[in-house]
Amino acid sequence: MKWWNRLRPVAAELILLMLVLVAALVANVGHAATVGPKGYGLKIFRVESGLYPFVHVYMRTFDQEMNPLVNLNVLNIGVMVEGRAYDPRKKQYIIQPLRGREEATRSILVLDTNKALKGPDFEAMVRAAARFIDAKRPQDQVALLALDNSSEGYSMLSNFDREPSVLGRRLADLQPRADKTRLYDGVAAAMQMAASAVGSDSSSDVEYVVSSSIIILGSGRDDDSAISRSDLMTRISGLAIPTPIYALGFSGQESREHRNLQALVKNSFGKFYPIGSAHETITRAIEDIQQVMQSDYVLTFRAYIPVDGGRHNVKVGVEYPTGSGIMYYDSSTFEAIEPPTFPRIIDAQQKIDIAIPPLGKDEELYLKNPFAPAGPAQPGGKS
Repeated sequence: MKWWNRLRPVAAELILLMLVLVAALVANVGHAATVGPKGYGLKIFRVESGLYPFVHVYMRTFDQEMNPLVNLNVLNIGVMVEGRAYDPRKKQYIIQPLRGREEATRSILVLDTNKALKGPDFEAMVRAAARFIDAKRPQDQVALLALDNSSEGYSMLSNFDREPSVLGRRLADLQPRADKTRLYDGVAAAMQMAASAVGSDSSSDVEYVVSSSIIILGSGRDDDSAISRSDLMTRISGLAIPTPIYALGFSGQESREHRNLQALVKNSFGKFYPIGSAHETITRAIEDIQQVMQSDYVLTFRAYIPVDGGRHNVKVGVEYPTGSGIMYYDSSTFEAIEPPTFPRIIDAQQKIDIAIPPLGKDEELYLKNPFAPAGPAQPGGKS
């Protein structure tokens, strides 16, 4: 684990650099998430090359129950650049869970304030929201959106904030007074907030936001939203940067309304928790959501393509469990760019350079397949 100790100081420095290099960063998304017959898959949701030749790939993994794959290491991971596979023995890439890094996440809590929830269900819903806020990491930010009687069908109780006390005060004022629940309009608004959140920073000078999620707390009913469920589902499927939706279904046993929540969750690769009247399961559900959100992985690899300003293909594969012999991939691209020579950038590159040192002049970077067609020779023994 020496490489981890060497790389740990880089995480905080990287966040500061991202704020300076927003124009130079590349946020790329793979296509549809890859799901294999073994019941697991992965999704690349962001690629950044602002510290090139070091490239950061942010990815989400999941099994059949939409739980993240745990304890992945370089033996589980395959990296291919322009169709050629890196040799993991050369130690030119590492993988880390997001939980131990400094990048921030953002969450939008969508809270149903319908009168029908008044009583134990509404009180439990507010406690669930408070529990989610208390369980987040210090750098993570939360916004509160209430489904209410306003003309748009929703009101923003709080924009993104990372202070639990501020968010708690907003929650304390929430009351179940709505005559209708325009669920789909509220979720559509939350999606717009999520789309504008990633990569930006409005509340701190040290965090860099890499992902956003939506958490719905309510019954799942919808009363005459301006947007239909089918239109909303189309928007979810077409998101450039995927935003998972998690939902806690309150008010009685599973119902048609709960199926509304299940449909949104399934289409966004999220998870559904049928709370009903079993309020004692709330804490476990909230902890599970936090666990999923913080279990995204960050792959860092050293690229050897000369700076040309062009986009280049990268594929990341996961073999799970180790030794199964089956690997599922997702694809994206990165830019081969030369970052500005700011002192912070040079310092961060030097730190990563220690963790991922360059190969020697005659060392071979790629795995050799005896049946691969021969290509033109390249300097440094890389053909």
